[in-house]
Amino acid sequence: MRTPIAILVSSLLMVLAAGMWAVNAIDRPIRIDAGHLVYDLSRGTTINSLASDLSRREIIATPSLVFRLYARLTRSEGRLKAGEYRLDPGMTSRSLLVMFRAGKVIQRQVTFVEGWTFADWRRMLSAQQGLEQTIRDKTGAQVMALLGEPDVAPEGEFFPDTYHYTRGETDLSILERAHRRMVETLAREWHEGSDAVAFSSPYQALILASIVEKETGYEPDRPKVARVFINRLAKHMKLQSDPTIIYGLKDFNGDLTRADLKADTPYNTYTAFGLPPTPICNPGLDAIHATLNPDPGDFYYFVARGDGSSEFSRTLKEHNDAVARFQKAGRVEDYRSAPVGK
Repeated sequence: MRTPIAILVSSLLMVLAAGMWAVNAIDRPIRIDAGHLVYDLSRGTTINSLASDLSRREIIATPSLVFRLYARLTRSEGRLKAGEYRLDPGMTSRSLLVMFRAGKVIQRQVTFVEGWTFADWRRMLSAQQGLEQTIRDKTGAQVMALLGEPDVAPEGEFFPDTYHYTRGETDLSILERAHRRMVETLAREWHEGSDAVAFSSPYQALILASIVEKETGYEPDRPKVARVFINRLAKHMKLQSDPTIIYGLKDFNGDLTRADLKADTPYNTYTAFGLPPTPICNPGLDAIHATLNPDPGDFYYFVARGDGSSEFSRTLKEHNDAVARFQKAGRVEDYRSAPVGK
């Protein structure tokens, strides 16, 4: 006959053995042989339903009952957070719970390149998987109204960068972040810029920065390009920037013609003096910085050298000589020259 002490010891050993077995079970690797598995944890999922689903899909090797008991014993570590999760080989039931409670969801990303227009941004946003589309039927003005800027044109209002998002976020939320970044960046550069006095407002600087962005992708030349346009504005010369004309054309086929140079649009800086009414793209930091910190000099013209850089000239004669030298076409009509005054 077993004594009470023997029964107690035996019971304790059984409990200890069960505990060790449970610990071993909760630390068994999940069943993913290679690659990874994307798991969508829905809002409102309970521990019971999670355990049942993981077991039914044979993702966990831990018995469902053990998974549920362990989750309840550790409920002080937090609740399950809905989202899209990446499950990798080597993870365990324990690490799954830690991840689901910490909300370490998959971070997707979308990249917007410097010089893209707002239309380009919209096309990119509409192509993103996992992003809730809320602005497809909205005009640019309606989008800006949703961002709290009902009287601001959308062009130029978004800072080019890579933005991360999680499944279920909205396209508008990304635009909110990008707009905030542009506002903050422009304000900082305006405050620190050496030549902000050349503009009547930060918005004017943003417009010119968008032109600088489209005129050259060669970063060392941007401060000089900015200086050319600032000098021309100061002398009341037409900017005569091809990218502004292209922006104003509805159906540009890639070939800028003489007829295009005469097109009656608000963005034709060959026919109109001053800056166009809005930016022509979303400029990046380098273009904004160059515009507000242009190189010194009395340059009024520039022409592409053919290697990505530009040749800058002070006079029309110098410019025509540079055109002949770098374009190998002899003396051509200067498309950046304009008489001083209207």
